[in-house]
Amino acid sequence: MKGEQTPLTFPCDFPIKVMGRSGERFETAVTTILHRHTSTEERLSLDRRSSKGGKYTSITILLRASSREQLDAIYRELSACEEILMAL
Repeated sequence: MKGEQTPLTFPCDFPIKVMGRSGERFETAVTTILHRHTSTEERLSLDRRSSKGGKYTSITILLRASSREQLDAIYRELSACEEILMAL
């Protein structure tokens, strides 16, 4: 992805939405991945929402992203995790 242009100017505030089956394993997987790629100062907010039936949870994280490479690494790891159904 080197040389790829991005409309983002870094650092920037960037939301990431992650969805999975409700439960501690899902939330632990998301926070573990985020902690690997971000500092406490970069994690601006975290919002959890359960589906109507409670079977699924979405987590929206607002990050102060430092680079395109950082975002790419986060999305790669989130997408590879079996606990996570979708990352947007």
